[in-house]
Amino acid sequence: MAQLPTKTKKAAAKAPNRSTKRAVKPRASKKVEKEASEASEISGDLDEDDRKELEGRDFSALIKQVQSEHTQGWWFIKPKWDEWALRLKLYNNQKRDKEAVGDNTLFTIFQTVLASLYNDQLAAAFAPRESGDDEVAENLDITAEYDHDEMEKDVLDYEWDWEAMFFGRSLMAMMDFDRERMCPVPEIWNVMTVIRDPNAKSVNGDKRGRGRARFLYREIRMTKSEMEDMGVYFNFKTLKPTTSSTRSLVDENMRVVAEAAGLSDIAKFQTIEGENATYRLIEGFTVFNKKLVFVTLADDMKRIVRFHELKGRDIPIVDRVLFPIPNSWDGVSIPDLVEDKQRARAVALNLSLKSVKSSLHPMYLFDSTRVTNRADLNFEFNKFIPVNGNTNGAVTVMPKDAVKQDVQFILDTLSQGAERSTATPDIQQGARPDEAGTATRDALISQKVDTRYSLAAKVFGWSERRFWKAWYALYKEHFHEDIDVKNIRIVGALGAKWRPFTRENLIAGTDPDVKIESKVVSEAKRFNQLQLFRGWAQMVAPIQGANIRFLMKYMGKLSGLHRDIIDQALPQTIEEIRAEEENIQLRNNELVEVTPYDDHATHMEIHNKMEDTPAKYAHINAHKRAMVLSRARPDLFPPEAPAASPEALAQGGLPQPSPESNGKGRVMPA
Repeated sequence: MAQLPTKTKKAAAKAPNRSTKRAVKPRASKKVEKEASEASEISGDLDEDDRKELEGRDFSALIKQVQSEHTQGWWFIKPKWDEWALRLKLYNNQKRDKEAVGDNTLFTIFQTVLASLYNDQLAAAFAPRESGDDEVAENLDITAEYDHDEMEKDVLDYEWDWEAMFFGRSLMAMMDFDRERMCPVPEIWNVMTVIRDPNAKSVNGDKRGRGRARFLYREIRMTKSEMEDMGVYFNFKTLKPTTSSTRSLVDENMRVVAEAAGLSDIAKFQTIEGENATYRLIEGFTVFNKKLVFVTLADDMKRIVRFHELKGRDIPIVDRVLFPIPNSWDGVSIPDLVEDKQRARAVALNLSLKSVKSSLHPMYLFDSTRVTNRADLNFEFNKFIPVNGNTNGAVTVMPKDAVKQDVQFILDTLSQGAERSTATPDIQQGARPDEAGTATRDALISQKVDTRYSLAAKVFGWSERRFWKAWYALYKEHFHEDIDVKNIRIVGALGAKWRPFTRENLIAGTDPDVKIESKVVSEAKRFNQLQLFRGWAQMVAPIQGANIRFLMKYMGKLSGLHRDIIDQALPQTIEEIRAEEENIQLRNNELVEVTPYDDHATHMEIHNKMEDTPAKYAHINAHKRAMVLSRARPDLFPPEAPAASPEALAQGGLPQPSPESNGKGRVMPA
């Protein structure tokens, strides 16, 4: 998950600064607003002219192409659907024989792995790729943390992880942008309703695009009101409600889920009429006329009701895989490893249960020549049964096989196979181990389990990095200059505050890098760095010229403190404030003088964070020359700066050289 950045706040207090410029949403011309609306590839509403143009286009070739691709993909993936349907019923089978016992090995192991991977949050941080984008990277960190709640990323992560673990690969669409909330709208595609290219190795292949999906579709159901509200559909008002179809993936998925939960199949009932009537739609991506397009078909794939041409060739979908197999779409899932063990355990358990029940109701052998009336053998209290002759051997219990130890051996072997393949021993499941063990052994087992799970977390990190890159790409596409402003709430040491961001605050000159790291791994690494840095800081602190403030701030960062808390403990110095004020002029490429009272090291540190301008480099070089000159001609530089008068402090000014100095020691930028 995205975390708050380690560098924030400085620009928030200054209106002219880049991170807070234009706090009020700017007013744009109608022409600019129309161009911004038209720039939205998938999320933008269609105006009347666009709708008429699309309704008049000939899509017959595209319809034929989609129909052929859909047919091939449907038959290719059908065996998988059938297998997944059985596994869904095995995962939560409420409709099983009530006289039988169901084994829950799949559910137990699945939930154990899911809980571990979901709890180990992945932290995302943006890193600039060129000088001057440090502030943009900080703003992106803040925005990502804010959008985490706006997008309900915690819910999405659960569904994303669940489908990846159950089906081997899961899909999250990153193509919609909510312009009212100014936030991307991710969506999980239900794998049970997806049709894919049989030749695809992944959604977008490798870095060169090899193995990418030529087409990718899914089936959905929508009402006309929903289509109209979205504003991107056309030619849909004359559609007729869709009845249940034997090839409908949505209907089949609903039937499977209902059957597993012990509910009725709604497809057997009459279709709902009126405003709530639903329409079966096939939507997805394909390449048409050498362009990647997003298309939606209705009326049994005979009519196109949505069409968009996209930029580039990458499908805006991020796929997550649990145990990937190189050069293969289908990785290994948890049911792949556990399903057969659960079925075998269920068979063994039910046979054992029947054997135990039969021992409570034994069968008897009796001598019919001595017991002449069969009814005499019916059970009654204090009953006497007449027998002709000696009673010995008149009635005996029929011997039967009892439950053998082999059954327990088989059950244990099946459990061990499932646990070892998924790294979920009894300790990891929250249960007491069957065998008595030492604390050292249990700790070693937990360590090895974490090692196995950390591999899955790192693999999940691939998709998490692509997710945040796609998140940034949506802002880059939909966040428009002179139109859009996004207000971000930041909760700090002194309470909540709001920061308005415009496009220049969020979009870097070069797309930033995204760093993804496991929360558990990052905290352990940070703790180790803190221990090493603390020892090193103690050694260098007594050295003359050591930057004690930096040592303390960096130690606070390694301790996990937020930036605003560190700034409250160690507020900005006069030199830092003045250097940031100078950055405003340097950003406008204005020359700024270097005074003999400047803390040159601090100034150069602050100036180096802003974007590159000729004035910036000239000013930094002037600081370097001043540092050299202070060593060669110390008489030109006073030993310390004079105290500022109350009037100067009230006006925000800093001490300046006295008139008698005639500007001695002042260095002008080259």
